[in-house]
Amino acid sequence: MRGSFYGIKTMLAASVLATSMSFAVPSYAQEETIKVGILHSLSGTMAISETTLKDTMLFLIDEQNKKGGLLGKKLEAVVVDPASDWPLFAEKARELISVNKVSAVFGCWTSVSRKSVLPVFEELNNILFYPVQYEGEESQRNVFYTGAAPNQQAIPAVDYLMNDEGVERWVLAGTDYVYPQTTNKILQAYLESKGVAKEDIMVNYTPFGHSDWQTIVTDIKNFGSAGKKTAVVSTINGDANVPFYKELANQGIKAEDIPVVAFSVGEEELAGLDTAPLVGHLTAWNYFQSVDTPENADFIAKWKEYTKNPDRVTNDPMEAHVIGFNMWIKAVEKAGTTEPDAVIDSIIGVSVPNLTGGYSAMMPNHHITKPVLIGEIQADGQMETVWQTSGLVVGDEWSDYLPDSKDLIADWRAPMSCGNFNVAAGKCGGKGTN
Repeated sequence: MRGSFYGIKTMLAASVLATSMSFAVPSYAQEETIKVGILHSLSGTMAISETTLKDTMLFLIDEQNKKGGLLGKKLEAVVVDPASDWPLFAEKARELISVNKVSAVFGCWTSVSRKSVLPVFEELNNILFYPVQYEGEESQRNVFYTGAAPNQQAIPAVDYLMNDEGVERWVLAGTDYVYPQTTNKILQAYLESKGVAKEDIMVNYTPFGHSDWQTIVTDIKNFGSAGKKTAVVSTINGDANVPFYKELANQGIKAEDIPVVAFSVGEEELAGLDTAPLVGHLTAWNYFQSVDTPENADFIAKWKEYTKNPDRVTNDPMEAHVIGFNMWIKAVEKAGTTEPDAVIDSIIGVSVPNLTGGYSAMMPNHHITKPVLIGEIQADGQMETVWQTSGLVVGDEWSDYLPDSKDLIADWRAPMSCGNFNVAAGKCGGKGTN
């Protein structure tokens, strides 16, 4: 498993010369402020999820400025709207880095938007903090993944349904883009490794913003009528979730009959909705607003005060931005500069408080340690935790369940400095981004 790979990697690294890398480093003039880029959709199908992350970053920057800023300078937010348009994410990222001269960027939600900006961050040698659960199969030098990898969300959720709920048939329902497709590929391989027959796995994809769910929900209902406990594992993203759950209710599918565990439905998506169709269904995240810790209570109180809205909720990607932002602050202070190369080197090993009562650390693969929580949706739009890991889980950048990935690891420390080191072949460059 992964832990043994790190042991193998350590032995191999001693005999492997570091891969030579050269990056075009922009000149950082002595600015009056340190600029921070915010790259989240404020319009389009993903605005329902991403707008609150923009607000979160403005809040965190305001809080840091109250503490005196960073390196003796105030932080200045630079906000752009890529408008749920995936190619536009790349254009806006380039604008933030080349025109606005930001020191780091916090942004993206969908994996297709992240994939769109990767070449820009690599070319211009800037830093992206990505706060949302994703499909793994990636470790890029200029990206820090503060959301969940599949082993920090999808696989534990399936384990819970299988072991605690007795689920035997599986509907893998997702939006038609890279995150659901790759996550479901991993989950299908994982389920088959656990003895689940192929005929007991149904896979379905729909476009962003899909609204007509009648036929698909009928298919799910029929699939679940075979006499085996059935569940839906949902990687449906954005505003398509609203009509999906409504149609489940319209066709009389209750949580006790066919439970849905969702990876992209949180408190923000539920705020203001009629939650009646969702009560009893499940979500899998690494944080819930309902987590009872002093750190979380303090954050929620300050958030509501900042927004001047006592009904404003918090959610998992917000906590990921809290962790990522505080890691960036700590790394900049440690490096004594916002220069990307120095920050990239200094951030590995940085540990900061999370909101669930522990500390999350940045690992050499640019993923962080996180707890995993399964929550049951309540009538008030909050989650009641029904299961959680006993400790923190290290994000696994390459899946153990895909043949092309199981021998790969990432370690961005010298001398390895590689995002896809193949422990079987003993060399960098097995697959993907390095």
